Amino acid sequence: MSNKTWIYTPSPENDARTLLGTEGHRPLVCIGINPSTAAPESLDRTVTTVERVAAYGDYDSFMMLNVYPQRATDPEDIHPAMDPQLHQWNLRSIAAFVAGRDLPVWAAWGTLIRKRQYLAGLLSEIVALPELSNCTWWSRGARTMDGHPHHPLYVRHDAPLDPFDVGTYLGSL
Repeated sequence: MSNKTWIYTPSPENDARTLLGTEGHRPLVCIGINPSTAAPESLDRTVTTVERVAAYGDYDSFMMLNVYPQRATDPEDIHPAMDPQLHQWNLRSIAAFVAGRDLPVWAAWGTLIRKRQYLAGLLSEIVALPELSNCTWWSRGARTMDGHPHHPLYVRHDAPLDPFDVGTYLGSL
C-alpha cells in the first residue's frame, strides 16, 4: 500500500468522521463503533492495525468506517442521544463508498456496541443498506463472552479473518 491516496471525510468542525482509508480496487472495509483522532499521516493504533491486517491479507487498500461518526477518544464521551444528522451523513458516506461492490467487511466494534442504547439500531440500519447487500462479513479472533466481534486492538496480531453471520448477530442483540 505504498504511494497511498487517502480518502478522508471529517466534519467541518473535525468533531466527526465518516471515512478514513486509502484508495484501491480491493479494500478491506472495517467497521468500528466510533472514530477517535486518527487522520491521514496521523493514524491511531486502531487504524494502524486495520491497515496492517489489510496489507497482510493481500488487500490493496483499507477503509475505516464506524457505526456512529462522532469522534470520541473515550467511549464515555459518545453522545448520550444519537444525532440524526450525523447518522444520516454516515449512512450516505458508507453507501457511496461501498456502492454495491462485493467487498469484505470486517465487523470490529467489540462490546462498545452496548455503550449507548441506540448503537445497535444504527448498526442494523448500516447492515440493511442496499449498497452493502453484496458484501461478505468477517470478524477476527474469538467473539467476546457476549458474542460480539472483537475490536482490532484486542485480537492476536496473527488472527485470521473468519466468516461472520451479521444477520444472526443482529438478531441476538
